[in-house]
Amino acid sequence: MATQRILDFLADRRPDGPCLVVDLDVVESNFNAFRRALPDSAIYYAVKANPAPEILSLLARLGSNFDCASVAEVEMALAAGATPARISYGNTIKKERDIARASQLGVSLFAVDCVEEVEKIARSAPGARVFCRVLTDGAGAEWPLSRKFGCVPEMAIDVLETAHALGLKATGISFHVGSQQTNTEAWDQALADAGRVFRALSEKGIVLTLVNLGGGFPTRYLKDVPTAEAYGRSIFDALRRHFGNCIPETIIEPGRGMVGDAGVIKAEVVLVSKKSVSDENRWVYLDIGKFGGLAETMDEAIRYPIVTGRDHEEKQPCVLAGPTCDSADVMYEKTPYPLPISLTVGDEILIEGTGAYTTTYASVAFNGFEPLRSYVI
Repeated sequence: MATQRILDFLADRRPDGPCLVVDLDVVESNFNAFRRALPDSAIYYAVKANPAPEILSLLARLGSNFDCASVAEVEMALAAGATPARISYGNTIKKERDIARASQLGVSLFAVDCVEEVEKIARSAPGARVFCRVLTDGAGAEWPLSRKFGCVPEMAIDVLETAHALGLKATGISFHVGSQQTNTEAWDQALADAGRVFRALSEKGIVLTLVNLGGGFPTRYLKDVPTAEAYGRSIFDALRRHFGNCIPETIIEPGRGMVGDAGVIKAEVVLVSKKSVSDENRWVYLDIGKFGGLAETMDEAIRYPIVTGRDHEEKQPCVLAGPTCDSADVMYEKTPYPLPISLTVGDEILIEGTGAYTTTYASVAFNGFEPLRSYVI
């Protein structure tokens, strides 16, 4: 979590206001762990998790590919040193002019989940490779993904058949088992669905070659999570089970699992109060909240580890809230968070495991608060 390099940086620099500090040594260690765990799968880092140029440049040097959700992210990956062949445009919802721009930049691999998207790509990126995303239930994920993306496997057959008919290269299937997926077996059913699509299209003379296993690989928050090696073993077993000796090319898209535990947010206590004399819970207000980068506390889905200088003292549950004039800016209330009774105004705290999905979720200037500052060391 908070590495000595991060602690030394905060002690030496004393940055004012809330900030994220990311340790690149941890990112590199995570990349190597994924490479060892799934040696036959190409790594496509999910740029949306944290697009800091230093992170992208490091991963590009290490040989990573990149999963991009927009033209802007495509341009970031290229600027970091990736070639177009190492980029996937993984968003299934794209403007036609953005498809055309990505194609002009050399990107040739696109995600789809409906015939209409296939038609856009056929017009704007003729001859491109496409993979179709199928729906999964996301059971076991702490941040499940909705039905917004993907189609049922039966429809995927029609989508890829249409792509083939329109001159595109029907390449494969993708899915996402849900972010912060703690069940190592979650990939099994999705791979069973992928296998059925592969076989159905093979009977039609269309040979698929790629399975995009998506992301979902977790980082450690308050609970231990399986190792990358455990996920690798489970996924390989499922591939053998559903594809036999004809295992396709596979790619993975780690985001949270790549950078989540590499980052720590330094924050400050602004106020400690109660709503009544008989109130059982204190309210602890920080100088960062949902609008400052902690959006994943929505519905209390992600519970970040919080470290204070008073952790050796007695703790009691409290409601944890952000500083803005918005009643939704409360992180933990349904399940109050235990913090030291002596915690007081001006105390600094560390919110660990915040390297992913924080800086890019932060608002630009809600209530006049500046976006979350980031330091990469």
